[in-house]
Amino acid sequence: MKELVEVIAKALVDKPDEVFVNETETDKAIVVELKVAEDDMGKVIGKNGRIAKCIRTLAKASAVKDDKKVIVDIVD
Repeated sequence: MKELVEVIAKALVDKPDEVFVNETETDKAIVVELKVAEDDMGKVIGKNGRIAKCIRTLAKASAVKDDKKVIVDIVD
């Protein structure tokens, strides 16, 4: 899951070296924290949060096979 979010975020931002993804896994959930440069925050969130919602949707679709819940947090 971490790799998926990282690849998507690096493709969206201007400073891919400043993309950091941290993954924490519990029994039923995976929490993915995404941190990008302050200048790139708008590119990851998008208008009205559309891009962030798409990233979350892709992560959830990828986790269906593992039967786990995925939470993607965008940290500033």
